Amino acid sequence: MRRVCITGVGVISSLGNDRAEFWDGLTSGVAAIGPKLGMDMEQFRFKNVAAANGYKPEANFEAKELALLDRFAQFALVAADEAVKQAGVEWTEALREDTAVVTGSCLGGRGAEEVGYWELFHNNKNRVHPLTIPLSMSNAGASHISMKYGTRGAAYTISTACSSSAHAIGQAFWMVRSGAAPMAITGGSEAPLFLGSLKAWEAMRVISKDTCRPFSADRTGLILGEGGAMLVLEPLDDALARGAKPLAEIVGFGMTSDAAHLTNPSGDGATSAMRKAIKDSGLALEQFGYINAHGTATQANDSVESAAIRTVFGKQAVAVSSTKSMHGHTLGAAGALEAVASVMALQCGVLPPTANYTTPDPECELDVIPNEARAVRVEACLSNSFAFGGLNAVLAFKAI
Repeated sequence: MRRVCITGVGVISSLGNDRAEFWDGLTSGVAAIGPKLGMDMEQFRFKNVAAANGYKPEANFEAKELALLDRFAQFALVAADEAVKQAGVEWTEALREDTAVVTGSCLGGRGAEEVGYWELFHNNKNRVHPLTIPLSMSNAGASHISMKYGTRGAAYTISTACSSSAHAIGQAFWMVRSGAAPMAITGGSEAPLFLGSLKAWEAMRVISKDTCRPFSADRTGLILGEGGAMLVLEPLDDALARGAKPLAEIVGFGMTSDAAHLTNPSGDGATSAMRKAIKDSGLALEQFGYINAHGTATQANDSVESAAIRTVFGKQAVAVSSTKSMHGHTLGAAGALEAVASVMALQCGVLPPTANYTTPDPECELDVIPNEARAVRVEACLSNSFAFGGLNAVLAFKAI
């Protein structure tokens, strides 16, 4: 099996419109959380989200392109473009023939569907926009990326709630490692900040009324975010041969199902997924010095995840942080944003903090890197994604 590296990453989030702004935001420890511009937040019990308020569609696409792109698909293309450019991919017909595109999205283009419903049920129209189906389909991001670069290998989208893009990256990794694909563009995108989605999450009573405080005793819930992130994966030997600069190596992937409850997480499933990722990596436990936690700031997730981490690592020292405290919970895109955060942490020798941290919780007894980034180089890290439905996906990365 081939060693697999990451040669390019791209990000758009509430922290900024590219990977540099994303990383600057993460290392500053300042949350990009507040009202969504152009939306009346007074209609919700909560007032804050993590919106990509600085993103301008018209700055990235022509009007005729925007007619075919829901916001989530725009995020996928913008992030992919940045990742491919950083990787310096030189497209050949042979490379295009088998390159894979594997993306994750929880909701896909539901925002486009909502516009149609509004026309039908609020404005009493008897028809919807003729492009509603291609705008709303969850695979639109993957399909548009494939069309942009002319790739003809496997192209598909995984929808496993908040583990969607972590599952996508893991499967793309296995494809490249096995030789099934010579390269993969992989990650995820999500645009869940529309009325129906926000009202549905409001009904669950898991949204914080102010901000996201993972692992704090006074945490009050998650903050919804939007954005996208993409990574270019390729065999390490091929990358070095063409003069590319690997950012980090992806070395393991583990996935499990709790088979327990639709919304309440199970420590057993999380524990097993982490152990599978570590085993798949071939690394020793002590080589892992950091975990980018799922860390949603809900009461159930943080305590269960903390216990799972302690079960896996025991007394082994490992730093843990939740970057959702700054870019919000981007649902199906979360695993991709956090994978990029993990890769950049290894590359730059800086561990991003858990922002907004106030009061220790005895049930979350971990080194959570509170509020300030930590300049320290670690050899390897995990990135956890645990979804509704009991679907767990853990990625393992190693510094190069």
